Amino acid sequence: MRLSELKPGQEATVTKIENTTTARRRIMDMGLVKGSKVKVICRAPLGDPLEIEIRDYKLSLRKKDAQNILVTEAE
Repeated sequence: MRLSELKPGQEATVTKIENTTTARRRIMDMGLVKGSKVKVICRAPLGDPLEIEIRDYKLSLRKKDAQNILVTEAE
């Protein structure tokens, strides 16, 4: 499942970041690394950007970047 597919309120764990460009390094520098727990807070009215909570702070990601982050949904 991709991070961009989660609905507001859902929680998941990051399993892989697919992007191999500099965007991958930027995403990892923001704390989105394998094993990180994330929670989707909300989406903008048109679906882009997406606000998530990770490591006790909130982060906004473009939908394009969120599509490259694979997650497993928390039970």
